[in-house]
Amino acid sequence: ILASQSPRRKMLLEQVGIPFTVLPSEVDETIGNSKQPAEVVQTLAARKAENAVRQLPEGSSAIVLAADTMVVLQGRVLGKPTDRDDAFQMLQMLQDEWHEVMTGIVLIDSATGKWLTHVENTKVRVRPLTSDAIRNYIDSGEPLDKAGAYAIQGLGALLVEKIDGCYSNVVGLPLYSVSMMLAEMGFQTPLDR
Repeated sequence: ILASQSPRRKMLLEQVGIPFTVLPSEVDETIGNSKQPAEVVQTLAARKAENAVRQLPEGSSAIVLAADTMVVLQGRVLGKPTDRDDAFQMLQMLQDEWHEVMTGIVLIDSATGKWLTHVENTKVRVRPLTSDAIRNYIDSGEPLDKAGAYAIQGLGALLVEKIDGCYSNVVGLPLYSVSMMLAEMGFQTPLDR
């Protein structure tokens, strides 16, 4: 069960042939300011997973996967921009800098109650950008509903100079780590069958 409506997470799981059913998980994403970003993504992923497990029919057996991803620049969390000006400010801050993309992952086996958790961290460097380049990217519409105001799997790939870590994590779900966690839960990916 994928406890997410994210089209990117769905696309990534489909890309590697992992069968799943979507069970949207709406949770309160309010977190106190005292937590570090890695704790925040882990906490939110756990809330989503627990919520999805509670929605399952009693006695059902499923592996529930939930994730939460955030963009962090020098300790500051960059969520989805509120408007074009906010997107411009975010991209201006990110340009010519390294930032981190963190994803908290939680797997719960609803039959046994077994939990697995992991936080994936990928470093991303955005190339130097002119104001015109930033405006052109915003005009594409792509950054307006993305954390950090860019999408590495789209036109935003032209913004990224290099990455250190898992590419699919920057898209929204670190596939290698998820596959290792699924294997630990007894689920075989298409390569392991």
